[in-house]
Amino acid sequence: MIAPPTPTVLAERLELRSRTLGALPIVSHFLERMRVGALLERYLPCAEARVVLTPARAIGLLVRNLCVSHQPLYALGEWAAPFDRAALGLGGGEGGPSDDQLARALDRLFLADRASFLTELVLGVIAEFQIDCSQLHNDSTTITLHGKYREADGRERAGKPTAAITYGRSKDHRPDLKQLLWILTVSADGALPLAYRLADGNTPDEHTHIATWDALTTLAGDPSFLYVADCKLCTREQMAHIDARGGRFVTVLPRSRKEDGQLRVWLSSEAPAFTEADRRPGKRREDPNEVWWTAPAPIHSAEGHRIVLVRSTIKHQLDQAARADTITRGMAALEQLQHRLQSPKCRFKDRTEVAHAADQALKRTSASELIRYEISEHLEQRTRLHSRGPGKGSQRRNFQKLRFELTAHTNQAALANKATADGCFALITNDHQLPDPELLAAYRYQPNLEKRHHQLKSVHDAAPVFLKSPERIEALFCSHFIALLCCCLIERQLRHAMARQHITHLPLFPEQRACRHPTATRTLQLFSELTRHRLYHDGHHLTDFPPQLTPLHTQLLDLLEIPHALYTT
Repeated sequence: MIAPPTPTVLAERLELRSRTLGALPIVSHFLERMRVGALLERYLPCAEARVVLTPARAIGLLVRNLCVSHQPLYALGEWAAPFDRAALGLGGGEGGPSDDQLARALDRLFLADRASFLTELVLGVIAEFQIDCSQLHNDSTTITLHGKYREADGRERAGKPTAAITYGRSKDHRPDLKQLLWILTVSADGALPLAYRLADGNTPDEHTHIATWDALTTLAGDPSFLYVADCKLCTREQMAHIDARGGRFVTVLPRSRKEDGQLRVWLSSEAPAFTEADRRPGKRREDPNEVWWTAPAPIHSAEGHRIVLVRSTIKHQLDQAARADTITRGMAALEQLQHRLQSPKCRFKDRTEVAHAADQALKRTSASELIRYEISEHLEQRTRLHSRGPGKGSQRRNFQKLRFELTAHTNQAALANKATADGCFALITNDHQLPDPELLAAYRYQPNLEKRHHQLKSVHDAAPVFLKSPERIEALFCSHFIALLCCCLIERQLRHAMARQHITHLPLFPEQRACRHPTATRTLQLFSELTRHRLYHDGHHLTDFPPQLTPLHTQLLDLLEIPHALYTT
């Protein structure tokens, strides 16, 4: 009789294989709803049988990585090793990714018809998720890069345009670094990215809106949407282009326009009939409510467009603080000049030189209108040796030196005049039917677009510091757009589900602290440790140990309408 194997022998013949799932099933679920894989297979076909990793699968893998953990191309193979292959979107016969395969896939994506691909992708997302495109917001930001990038000079590559990486006006306050201009348009429905464009690093914002608006009109199929942008839209050429083609726009009136000065003069003598347009609690419990008022302006723009005055309690505080800071800096500059005047080595010879130095100091601090100064002079008795070196025969000579003294004080009349416009700014639009509160609400949604710029540059770490080829940089930013769109859809789905179910917050933060506005980044982080284990005996599969989902995991999957089987099966 053969003795049964001992438990120790059985244990030696057992093998436990673990594969990380993380948040990839969630990302893959949304990418499938977006039809990203199917579109990539169609626009990046691969007829070569020897290709281990197809370009479409490689770009899909890159997009998944950008969604959950941005890694350079040479580190993607190491990053993907512990993950389940199905969650990565890879087939059973495909090998692990290498940086060469991913780089060649980026080359294929650059050569593909990316405009048609992105248009079909966005239109499919609009239909699948029922995105409201009646109001679109546009803004740009700079992507600063480290390196020389000599090849990225803006020339066409394979008949396709590329953006020039060069020096420009950096919005990151890094004029020492080269940059690209990233132009993004989002919808007012969840700040969902709908279109992007890369431009040369030295492209002025004033020259981008016509091409952007034309592209959005082609995408939407109708120019009736409300186009919201910052003050760089307020040029005669751009506003006339949109207005002549039946479009609508809203932007803020810049301080450089003549109408702004006319309105400030009018505000100093008149009291507009402001009407409360919106009110919300302060950011802290002890803070007062934040209130916005609107009033029709007494004039139209030079182009005949409607102007609406807005007064804000937040801007009122900011204007007062900015003016106080200006006065402080101006007084400090004049005090520094006074120290120079009192110095024994003072070189000022007459009152004109002192007045010129004081005017320049006030001009540098933008305090010329807020501070007045007076110059007084007196003769100072001084003694000087008539001959070199001390000695018994040395003689001293008495003489007089003209000295100046500077006294400064605030211009109370100018302060009172400027205080009348505190908290006020003007909006300009060609829509004469839109009520003032709705006009203000449309413009106040603009900061949500700034959050997408922050998400791209910090969370997704978009700067292509590991790539030098301009073709691959263009393709990488196309992948970034897809990843940003996927993450924004996850965030929108979660927040809309919370609103439908009247859920005010979720315990997403450490120590189960409440989160009222969950983001895709924080949501995906909560799933990052989920792992599936499989037990094998002599190479034969015995059983699975799915990840243990917490009640919070289950609730999030339900809100995102994702079947639990993606984790439990």
